[in-house]
Amino acid sequence: MCCWPLLLLWGLLPRVAAGVSGRTYPHRTLLDSEGKYWLDWSQRGSQIAFRLQVRTAGYVGFGFSPTGAMASADIVVGGVAHGRPYLQDYFTNANRELKKDTQQDYRLEYAMENSTHTIIEFTRELHTCDINDKSITDSTVRVIWAYHHEDAGEAGPKYHDSNRGTKSLRLLNPEKTSVLSAALQYFDLVNQDVPIPNKDTTYWCQMFKIPVFQEKHHVIKVEPVIQRGHESLVHHILLYQCSSNFNDSVLESGHECYHPNMPDAFLTCETVIFAWAIGGEGFSYPPHVGLSLGTPLDPHYVLLEVHYDNPTYEEGLIDNSGLRLFYTMDIRKYDAGVIEAGLWVSLFHTIPPGMPEFQSEGHCTLECLEEALEAEKPSGIHVFAVLLHAHLAGRGIRLRHFRKGKEMKLLAYDDDFDFNFQEFQYLKEEQTILPGDNLITECRYNTKDRAEMTWGGLSTRSEMCLSYLLYYPRINLTRCASIPDIMEQLQFIGVKEIYRPVTTWPFIIKSPKQYKNLSFMDAMNKFKWTKKEGLSFNKLVLSLPVNVRCSKTDNAEWSNYGRASANHVMTTFLKLGITNLHSDCDRIETTIIRQ
Repeated sequence: MCCWPLLLLWGLLPRVAAGVSGRTYPHRTLLDSEGKYWLDWSQRGSQIAFRLQVRTAGYVGFGFSPTGAMASADIVVGGVAHGRPYLQDYFTNANRELKKDTQQDYRLEYAMENSTHTIIEFTRELHTCDINDKSITDSTVRVIWAYHHEDAGEAGPKYHDSNRGTKSLRLLNPEKTSVLSAALQYFDLVNQDVPIPNKDTTYWCQMFKIPVFQEKHHVIKVEPVIQRGHESLVHHILLYQCSSNFNDSVLESGHECYHPNMPDAFLTCETVIFAWAIGGEGFSYPPHVGLSLGTPLDPHYVLLEVHYDNPTYEEGLIDNSGLRLFYTMDIRKYDAGVIEAGLWVSLFHTIPPGMPEFQSEGHCTLECLEEALEAEKPSGIHVFAVLLHAHLAGRGIRLRHFRKGKEMKLLAYDDDFDFNFQEFQYLKEEQTILPGDNLITECRYNTKDRAEMTWGGLSTRSEMCLSYLLYYPRINLTRCASIPDIMEQLQFIGVKEIYRPVTTWPFIIKSPKQYKNLSFMDAMNKFKWTKKEGLSFNKLVLSLPVNVRCSKTDNAEWSNYGRASANHVMTTFLKLGITNLHSDCDRIETTIIRQ
């Protein structure tokens, strides 16, 4: 490293600068926990531009990895050495060996170094056609970063020790065009001293009363309020609209959700009005859309549902996390709504063990959208953002859109899903859903490291397959989901008969002999699953008839079609001999467990 004479305030001035920095970067994030490594970026047509600002006078490393580790990574290393800027394109093989790429696809635009920091700016194509580079798409990207106090030499960069890390980002998320006033009013919906049990999964529910407004307002931004140090404990937060027919006594205390003794008032909270998941940041509504408050149709009481993930069973945790809602009297043109689409969260969502890939589908049917939209908005609704949601086995999610049998452009997708990074995706262009369209939420899972079945359920080690669609104008549809028939799934493993009427949950197998007196869950686990059997089962499940739910905001089903779908579900239970549902079965009424 070159030596320079010390001058007054020299540390505030550039020692070496190459190129001209005048670019603007709409996206910015801190990559480390100590405030030493900042990343800015911007998409520019078929290219993407990056700016790295790092507290070091040595080299700076940056790259993309399929897992967040060093193996099979696409890496660039840059800095300023002896007054000269440098930037080199590297890659690693499966054994994490660092090699210089023969095709140098990163272009240095600017470099600067002073006594404390190095700044480099560079560009690359989104798709370089280089087998050693990672294409950058709308999917989640696992960024890796590193730095060292010495510059890279002829032999390459020295080992970075602990100065490294990874962070999942969605690099091509559209720019947020609206600039919000710093003087916006807000209110918090935050839990107060919630004791977190020493178990892996807890869903905590607390009702809140929305501030009383004398006239209509719009919420235009929502931010998570996560207690410091609990960033990995708080997995996701859902905000539901509840019935307005309460007094403030329902606000007295929170309770564990989906518990037999939870307050009855919680059961009226069915309409999702906002969703946040781990890794996500604040969400700003488009300039022409807001979440309405202050009218008779708007929420007066809401339920905050927080999913706590405590896989190490840590004791003594107390949490104070929730949401912050920014609002304005400057009313926007449209009211926003949310539709939950995908698979009902149910034990009837089954995934065999040992599968490198398994696909599940949840259907929002054309019959549901025909009826709900035709009655409410014949010209359709406009989707502007989507949150895709699964758990630990999830590897990819796609929200497919069909019209008159023809597949339209994907509403949203993430082919590199990261359980620890789930946020609303802004659509580059709003997409219209018309009466008679249908949607399929398609989820891809990997259970290679699991020895038993994976079930649909609330735990992060169980699975979900959901899409949350933010749209306008608001209509009376909150949930549009499906679940495949369970008896045909059980026939695949040889089940012939169950005990009727069903008085226990999960229900019990009667025959054949090898499954006699086992629950259907135990029978599925006893079956000797192979990859071949798993593939055959997957093909079957994707072809099975499905039970559908098409729900209004008050949890009623849409007219004849809604009652037909509900009756279809109840018919399934009557076939099983279920006439009296209690405890767990009662809580998952007609196989549904709300997320």
